[in-house]
Amino acid sequence: MKGLADFIAAAVGAAALVVSANRGFAQLPGTKVPGGCDVPVAQRTSDTGCYLTATMPLPKLPSGPLYWHVYSYPSRAVAEAVSQRPGSIVVESLGTIWLFAIGDAAWQASTGQRVARIGPLPVLAAKQYTARFMEAVFPPGQGLQTAVHHHAGPEAWYVVSGAQCLRTPESMTVLRKGESGFVAGGPPMMLTGLGPDTRRALVLVLHDSAKPWMTVTTEWRPTVSCPEK
Repeated sequence: MKGLADFIAAAVGAAALVVSANRGFAQLPGTKVPGGCDVPVAQRTSDTGCYLTATMPLPKLPSGPLYWHVYSYPSRAVAEAVSQRPGSIVVESLGTIWLFAIGDAAWQASTGQRVARIGPLPVLAAKQYTARFMEAVFPPGQGLQTAVHHHAGPEAWYVVSGAQCLRTPESMTVLRKGESGFVAGGPPMMLTGLGPDTRRALVLVLHDSAKPWMTVTTEWRPTVSCPEK
């Protein structure tokens, strides 16, 4: 009977994981990640989760290598004064006013504090893209992780606090507070929060506008463990 009970418990757990994965996140026992990266940040019901902060169509990309430029500002008015150009947008996220721009390596805002220049982002110039900006907050000590998924374009992050671990079939990348990075679109991936501090990150998925921004998959599972912190 014990063997049957274990089998039933495992089946129930697997079913719960599949239901949660359809929202883009793996739900572990005793944990919940709200938002699913689809709920607008203005509609958030919890301090924890992944929420959509803005989208920006990019029908024509700049020529040459492409970067995500991140600047911070003391107020929205100051940021909006310098955002009057294609490929840039003002976003309020994680308690800060940001200017996000998709441009070449030499692009600079006329004012503001440069926080990060992330890239070069691997894209196909012949495609039309949509920049999808999100904020993600994973509380410490709960082992929250996304479902295995892939994107129709690169994903990039700037880690405001805490740490994260990204696993793909080819690599494992750990980013900590103040660090940034990206991964090419296509391969399956899983992202996990690390360490004793809340992981708070700005997120960009620059995806082919003709395709879904994210697709959950069961074709791969990580075989390498993330570090504990």
